[in-house]
Formats: sequence, C-alpha cells, structure tokens
Amino acid sequence: MTRRRIIVEKLGPGGAVLTGEQAHHLARVLRARPGEVYELSDQQSLWLARIVSLQPRRVEFALVERIEKEPETSGPTLLLAIFDFRRLEWALEKATELGVGEIRPIAAGRSDTHLVKAAPARMARWEKILHAAAQQSRRMTVPSLLPLRTFPDALAGITSETRILLSEAPSTPPLGQILRAAANPRGRALAVGPEGGWTAEERRAASRAGFVEASLGPRILRTETAILAALAILLAELDVG
Repeated sequence: MTRRRIIVEKLGPGGAVLTGEQAHHLARVLRARPGEVYELSDQQSLWLARIVSLQPRRVEFALVERIEKEPETSGPTLLLAIFDFRRLEWALEKATELGVGEIRPIAAGRSDTHLVKAAPARMARWEKILHAAAQQSRRMTVPSLLPLRTFPDALAGITSETRILLSEAPSTPPLGQILRAAANPRGRALAVGPEGGWTAEERRAASRAGFVEASLGPRILRTETAILAALAILLAELDVG
C-alpha cells in the first residue's frame, strides 16, 4: 500500500510538527493513530516519519529514515489569465498534479474586471489548493504562486528558453511542432489567456519577451481544457518526474 505523503514547512533534527487544518484533517478526517508511518517532505528532502503524539490540531512526528530520491525536476512556468474562479481552481489543482513548477496569475486585458478585483483575496485559498494537490499527487514540492500581475509585469523575469503563448489566431503552428523544433528541451513557460483571448498589445508584448504563438488545433476549447492539454504536451516532452 502506498504511504500518504505530507508536505511540511520544515523538518527539525528529530522530527516535525503539523498544526492547524492539516493536523485536524489528519487526526479527525483520516483518523490517524500514534505509531503510524507517513512520508514527510520539506520540499528538499523526503523522510519516513512516525506519529508520536496526536491531538486535534497538533500532530508530532519522529523521523525514522531518509528516503533517497532524485530531486524533483522543475516543471513549466504557467502564466494564467484570471477567469471563472470555480473552473480556475479546478485547473490549478490539475496543473499541480501534472507537475507545473510556478504559477503567475494575470490580470489580462480581457479578464473580467470583477474577478480581477476579487482575485487577491483568493490567493490564500489557491495556496491551499496547490498544497493539497501536491500532496495528493505525491510531489515533493508545491508550485510557487506569485502575486497577481498585469501581463507585461508577469512577462518580466521569465528565464525559460522555450516560451509559448497559446493563441487562436489563424495559421498559428501547432504546439507539438514548436516543441519538437525547440533547441532546449527544458525550461519552458506557457501563457494561457482569458476566454476573450489576448489583446493585440498583449500579443505584441509576448512577442517582444520571446514568446512564440502556438495552437492546440481547430477546436475552440474552454480555458481549463486548453491549460491541461497544453501542459500534458509540454510535460510529455519534458518527461518531468
């Protein structure tokens, strides 16, 4: 049976402590018991750890044995325009499961202004979604979630060699074709726009920042579908573990 993995803030010399909602979930929902063994990750190392003390909102672990494992390969950077929160949060969860490394929320020109204004208050919730999805998919690390930015600001600091802007513009080459022609198989960034599409100025800004437009084919996809389809293609090329 596969052991449950828990991502903790830090591992001390002899163990770790889980508090708050995570501890409550483990103690009350999963009905953990003292003596049970779990995998703990501090996003740098992975250990087997045994529960030595369990209270409703505090669980203490003692480290048992380090698990030797190759460091987790950094996944793509996802620049994601704000759209319907319910569907966006589903996409965040699935993108984390697939292996995205960093998420940059974007206040795009055609994003719903009410959603953009409400987005900063959702950041803590989104962090929890990423954390839970990383644990569920047995990742060692949680994707980084950057503050909400405009698209030009979000483009700054991208170091990925291959930079993709999903586009519905006519005659845009397929994503797979662009990736196969890329010189560097690692270090990739993917920008996905709102349901109204990118503005002309945003497309020009992306081009100046080294992004290449790519298509997922002739069908019109929902934003969350496009995100997962593009990430699946990217990660198949990257072979992220």
